[in-house]
Amino acid sequence: MKYFFVLFLFLSFNAGAQAPNPAILKRKAPESFQVLFKTTKGNFILEAYRRWSPAGADRLYQLVLTGYYNLSSFFRVEPDYVVQFGISNDIEKNVFWLSRKLKDEPALQLHKKSIVAFVRDRSNSRAAQLFINMKDNPVLDTTVRNGVKGYTPVGRIIKGMYVLEMLNAEYGRKPVTVQDSIYMYGNTYIAEHFPRLDMIISAKIIR
Repeated sequence: MKYFFVLFLFLSFNAGAQAPNPAILKRKAPESFQVLFKTTKGNFILEAYRRWSPAGADRLYQLVLTGYYNLSSFFRVEPDYVVQFGISNDIEKNVFWLSRKLKDEPALQLHKKSIVAFVRDRSNSRAAQLFINMKDNPVLDTTVRNGVKGYTPVGRIIKGMYVLEMLNAEYGRKPVTVQDSIYMYGNTYIAEHFPRLDMIISAKIIR
């Protein structure tokens, strides 16, 4: 039942969706801030630190302020590795942020359990997707992908890791292989192909 309720919310919210005002790109994050994520399994809090990743913290702050993560899915859930999210249910928002990727920054923190970082696939490719380390992942500190070493942490989960541990993991990383379709069709595609994925109901700055 909860999935039909969330889909109803998606259709209602998405009806008037539009790309963010470019002025949001000028907003700077405070030195630290907290984001409350309400999900279909409960709530968790992410605390971000600008000293870890100035550009990444600013981007996360901007994304949350514009409602980017609201009604989006946890499309990769690997309990012994990572949880990944960050594809909006609104194609215009996806296009806006994907066309404004961040330059790389050094990784100043180790990938311990609860550490959060932006996803990337090549140099200067961070946009909006995040992953949460579900255990200590030292391999992510040293891995080199397309010529870039590691992934830059932006914050950590300070409350509610148990909620992330309860997310439905039946699809594993399979949705990652069809990201183009998720970017294009949002939750309509999710509901048809991965109907039991858990979702973020809302994300907002609380501190």
